[in-house]
Amino acid sequence: MGLDNPLHLAFIVVLLLLVFGAKRLPEMGRSLGAGMRGFKESINGESAPAHLAEMSASSATTPAAEAAQPVVGEPARPL
Repeated sequence: MGLDNPLHLAFIVVLLLLVFGAKRLPEMGRSLGAGMRGFKESINGESAPAHLAEMSASSATTPAAEAAQPVVGEPARPL
């Protein structure tokens, strides 16, 4: 009843694809990796290397966050 069976892992992957979609999974993986890296650094007391700090700062603005911004332009014309 564990995850040692490859069929169980395949089922979980298919379920994740159905729930979150193929476009959202890489973003979730990056944020999970950044969270784990931050947790390890806080435990060890180490600071992040410069290239990782720049990468996490640039990933703060995602396309989803940009899409949530209001669009300024001409008002919609009535039909």
